[in-house]
Amino acid sequence: MGFEGAEGRWRAGLGTLRNVVRQELVTRQLDRHLPAAPARVLDAGCGQGTQALRMAERGHDVTGVDASRELLDLIDPALVRTIHSDLSGLSSLFEPESFDVVLCHGVLMYLDEPGSLLTDLAALVRPGGFLSLLVRNGDALAMRPGLMGDWQAALQAFEGGRYTNRLGLRARADRRLDLAAALSARGLEVVAWYGVRVFTDLDPGTEEAPADLDALIACEELAGRTDPYRSVAALTHLIGGRQEI
Repeated sequence: MGFEGAEGRWRAGLGTLRNVVRQELVTRQLDRHLPAAPARVLDAGCGQGTQALRMAERGHDVTGVDASRELLDLIDPALVRTIHSDLSGLSSLFEPESFDVVLCHGVLMYLDEPGSLLTDLAALVRPGGFLSLLVRNGDALAMRPGLMGDWQAALQAFEGGRYTNRLGLRARADRRLDLAAALSARGLEVVAWYGVRVFTDLDPGTEEAPADLDALIACEELAGRTDPYRSVAALTHLIGGRQEI
């Protein structure tokens, strides 16, 4: 599995309602946990840098790392320091406990086995800091194909955590409790978790903002932090904190 070669398809979807909802919800959810600026922030697998740029605009000191030069070139270097590198090299790029906040959004789904990356990410978090993970929700993997009437894909989703995503790539999903246990083994405890895209995951690719976008976002934000809605969201957003010494 991997993301390489899909940059063009990813860029084509950046203006769709699904992506607008994703980015706005993640921004609002992160805002509930961010320390005062200027915090030192790493966005591992930053892509086109939506969250990295938003944090930089809030006064944080942000570094973005990504394996795609095409996506990194979309980021204003005056705002975000960028490093062109595969994430397997994180431990050689930075000293342990170098960051107050580490983001890794939409990356684990493209790894066959995320354990080594989780180890490297957790090691970079300072005491009192946190790791933000955005993953495909393995507890509700059958929701999308089931609601679309794709029963074969829904059955396969029940049988395992692999699926074919909207980009046509094979990917995997993570169950929340499994991921929480993996973080705990690395010295991080989940302090909060959210759902992302409860109501808009089936949007076909709408690019024109609906007239009631503010109300839509408000509903998604509430659902993303309310049971049982957040449990069936397309994506799960975990905040794993390292206890202060």
